[in-house]
Amino acid sequence: MARFWFTSAPLPGHLDWGGLLKTAQALVTMGHEVRWVSEARIGGLVTQAGVPFSVIPRSGWLWPPPPMPDPTHFVNENVFTLRYRRALDTWLSEKLVAAGVEAICALAETDGPPDMIVTDPFLSAAALAAEKIGVPLVVGGWASGPPMDEDQMVVAQRQLGREAVERIERLCARFEISGVNFSSGPAPSVQSPRLHISYFNDYWHQGETVLPQTQFVGGVITPPQGDPLAWMTDIPADQPVGMVTLGSTFTGDLDFFVRGAQAIAQADMIPLVVIGTNPITLEQKDHLKTSLPGGTRLLSWVDYDHVLPRLRVILHHGGMGTTHAAILHALPQIIAPHAADQRGQARRARQAKVGLEMSTADIRRGQLIPAVKAITSTEWVRTAIDHLAGDFAALGGAQRAAELLVEEIAGP
Repeated sequence: MARFWFTSAPLPGHLDWGGLLKTAQALVTMGHEVRWVSEARIGGLVTQAGVPFSVIPRSGWLWPPPPMPDPTHFVNENVFTLRYRRALDTWLSEKLVAAGVEAICALAETDGPPDMIVTDPFLSAAALAAEKIGVPLVVGGWASGPPMDEDQMVVAQRQLGREAVERIERLCARFEISGVNFSSGPAPSVQSPRLHISYFNDYWHQGETVLPQTQFVGGVITPPQGDPLAWMTDIPADQPVGMVTLGSTFTGDLDFFVRGAQAIAQADMIPLVVIGTNPITLEQKDHLKTSLPGGTRLLSWVDYDHVLPRLRVILHHGGMGTTHAAILHALPQIIAPHAADQRGQARRARQAKVGLEMSTADIRRGQLIPAVKAITSTEWVRTAIDHLAGDFAALGGAQRAAELLVEEIAGP
């Protein structure tokens, strides 16, 4: 029996990445000692899934994140820079990351270290703590790639990349480690030298170089647990539904929610608008409610296993978990990336012919309405989506991921 710690930011979306929590569940079923380590706010979701949970005071993740820039007040270039800085400060705040490292190391001292730490792709504290404790790190939900080419980066990316390097160097000096669990190059990220588990397939990364520690496991639809909520059963089974979401971090772009709901309603579907748990003011919420089409369901959170089988289309930010879930459920998707890996997800969805990528400027010009109508009525899109979903299922999903983790601990 092996001892696994799973770590993540204290956000519901960071439990997923295509199957991270389900991988922990599979390891529990296999008889291994599994513990999820993070802040208290996600403990209920983890224990509800049957995975033991340990609370630490800080995970290293900044929450709530810095305010989202209003795209109507900036030109596109400024919005781009502000969004990337917001993302950097969220996952790599030196003060909070240091506190997260100390919390994880303190838990290892009191309870004994695990055999392995499996982390979400953005938890910097886990990458540093694993090296400090002396245990292997595995990244769940993220393919490992070579360093970015600085010549291909825009000015804002170069500047923020340098800031990231400097922050990591100072943190490593503080904890007297070398930073083996971060990538090199001008835009560092959490990177395991041992194993990265991606819940996609190699075709999804067509044309990209993927390092050999990456293993693709795809994904399998799991039956929903419990009964659907009343608002779902109130919608007639033959009534088409579309969803708009920005995940759990990039939730301040209220204009996207409004325009997305309008586009879905124009396509004769009921819009679901899922705004996340990131707080907005009462004035903002009232304005949002009055701007949405009649019949829209406005929600803070939904269970994808229950909701996605009901959808005809999904409009979102390109978060990895949402993108992955849409593929498993063979849903056409329209992606408006906001930062971090989301641009890559949007590009890959476009390349795989299962989704459309749209900019803030495209959306403001009213392009969501024709986009929704086109992507839900084009036969070759449906064929591509069904084929990709079948390929994902054939790779084994979370069960195969759990087997890879056990094999990694066992060694050659």
